[in-house]
This record gives sequence, structure tokens and C-alpha cells, in this order.
Amino acid sequence: MTQSTQIGDGTRAVRAGLPEASKNDPTLPGPVFAAHFHLPGDVSGPYTYGRDDNPTWTHLERAIGELEAPGQEDVDTLVFASGMAAVSAVLFSQLKAGDVVVLPSDGYQVFPLVREQLTAFGIEVRTAPTAGDAQLDVLDGAKLLWIETPSNPGLDVCDVRRLAEAAHARGALVAVDNTLATPLGQRPLELGADFSVASGTKQLTGHGDILLGYVTCRDAELTASVRGWRKIVGAIPGPMEAWLAHRSLATLQLRAERQNANALALALALRDRADIEGLRYPGLPDDPSHKIAAQQMRRFGCVVSFTLPTRARAERFMESLTLVDDATSFGGVRSTAERRRRWGGDDVPEGFIRFSAGAEDPDDLVADVLRALDEAAI
Repeated sequence: MTQSTQIGDGTRAVRAGLPEASKNDPTLPGPVFAAHFHLPGDVSGPYTYGRDDNPTWTHLERAIGELEAPGQEDVDTLVFASGMAAVSAVLFSQLKAGDVVVLPSDGYQVFPLVREQLTAFGIEVRTAPTAGDAQLDVLDGAKLLWIETPSNPGLDVCDVRRLAEAAHARGALVAVDNTLATPLGQRPLELGADFSVASGTKQLTGHGDILLGYVTCRDAELTASVRGWRKIVGAIPGPMEAWLAHRSLATLQLRAERQNANALALALALRDRADIEGLRYPGLPDDPSHKIAAQQMRRFGCVVSFTLPTRARAERFMESLTLVDDATSFGGVRSTAERRRRWGGDDVPEGFIRFSAGAEDPDDLVADVLRALDEAAI
């Protein structure tokens, strides 16, 4: 059942993907654990083998599709075992030896590994930063443009519609990583993208207990090629993970509202501190990304980034926090933060902090961070 575009985000989130009501049936059916299904005679019907499809995936895929493209009957979503499985499915189903792909130079830290694999397959990889729509400069001859906006972890934003129009004019496909924004913050397909791709591990499911990814696409042929890649590679989610993800979607709007408000409150509290450099949050009116973000985003996300003067200072800050977990990933109901350079894959200073605001009381969260900053300065 596809929800109307006229209902609110909260209503859509709690109703998305639910089957038609049937007396005595649960409103959200439980997970279907099946490797095979009854299949006498000729092969027919939607469910034949557990690597191809599963009823629990179907409900979740419909739900995500309703969030990514409300009211659009021609949209399909495919769920995967992780965000990187979804990313890989788009890249490797669409590209072949001799093709050119444009990636963000400031994107997710696994992209250098992806670049190595693409290059090994004979695919030319070009990169450019997210800010200033710099990817426009390297588009000529590309088969696929990959956009990550806001970028992770730097939180730069590019003009998706402008880039998509330019890419299509050159015959290139466009994929947008929508992980940080979520469908409640940004709808890439409405901005012209061919694929909206995301890690459902983050704010979409929001509890830090599920690995999940998805691809949403409006073109049936493109969807079929991504589906074929999933079948070949077998990068499928377990039914329990899919069911938990669908259950978690019901609170997405509630979580996003609180977490995004907390992120803004924290950014406002940090903006005038002398010990903070490079504060970024697209929701701040004076943030370099705010103007374009306000044009294409409906919510600005839960992630704030800033830099402390030294690695030692950043580590003392992390140790002093009491309401914030020192953990990677983002988007959970419990606030997390980390000194991002410890992984070595991001081009950021040693004291760079990526902070993911959770759903705690805003006064408590801000007070904990400010206290930790004061203690780290001693």
C-alpha cells in the first residue's frame, strides 16, 4: 500500500509498508524464516528461494520506498545486508571495464578501498570534493556520478539537482548516498537522482543493533540489474534484521525530530567557543552548507563535526564525556562521538570529532559536552 503524499512524515513512518488489514492477523507480520518455499509444478509466484526474496523484505522494501518517494507507484526498493553491500551493488551492477565513475574525494572512509577494487576491474575512477559542486568539473565521459550529501564526516553539501541535470546531459547515471539525511531529510529521486542508496544501520533504524542497506530506484531496468547483482553475490539481510528495521521505522520521525533538534542545540552551544575550530552543522544559518542545504533538505541531520586543537585534547574530551559513547557509526538514540582520525581513512585533523546527537534531554546533553570540553582544557 503506497501512502498519499498529503499525510505527514510521522503518519507515513508508522504506517509505511504495512499489509492490508485482515481480521486476526498481526498489523506487522513477524519475520519469515525460510530458505525455501512450497513450489509444486511450474515456477511461479513471488517467493521461491530465500536468496531471491522474502515476505519480510517485501514489507520493509515497500516501507522504505514510501518514505523515499511518497505516492510514487513506479519506485522499487531492494534491501541488503549492509550499507556497503547496497553501495557495491549499484557500482558493480552499473559499471564495466572501460567505464568512468566519479566519486566524492571526501566521502565515506571505505571509498579508497572501493576505488582500488574498481580500478582493478579496469574502471577509471575520478574524484572531486563535495563542496562547490566540484564534481561537475570531472563529469565528461562518466557512466556514473556518485554523490554523498551531506558528506561524511565533513558535512559539506552539494546541489543534487544541478549535478543530476549536468550528469544526465552527459549521459551519466546518478546515485546519491542518503544515509546522513535519511528520507525524512532529503529525497534524492525527487531531486533527479537515479538511485537513492543508504546504510539503514544509521538513523533510519536508529538503535545501533542492525546492519542494513538499501537501494531505491524508479527505473525498472536499473532495478533489475541491481537485483541481479544481489542474487549473484547473496548480500541479503536476515529476516530478523529486516523485521527489526521495519519495526524501528515507526519511530523514525520522532527520533529524527529530537536528534536533529539536539544537534542544532549542541552546534549553537559550540559556535562561540574559542577552543573549537571548524564547527560544521548544515542547520546553522552561518554554516557554509546552509544555503543549498535549506533548498533541498527538509531536516539537517543529527551529526555535528568540530576540531579540537590536538589529538591529546580530543582524547581527553572523549574520556570526560559521561552521556556520550565513544563509538563509530552515527544516528542512534544514544549519542556517540569519536576522534575520527583514529581510523586513518579520513582527511581530517587529529583533533577532529564527529558527534552524533542522540535522543537525550537537550539540556543534559549540551551540559555534558560543555563540561567535558572544559575538563579537556585543563
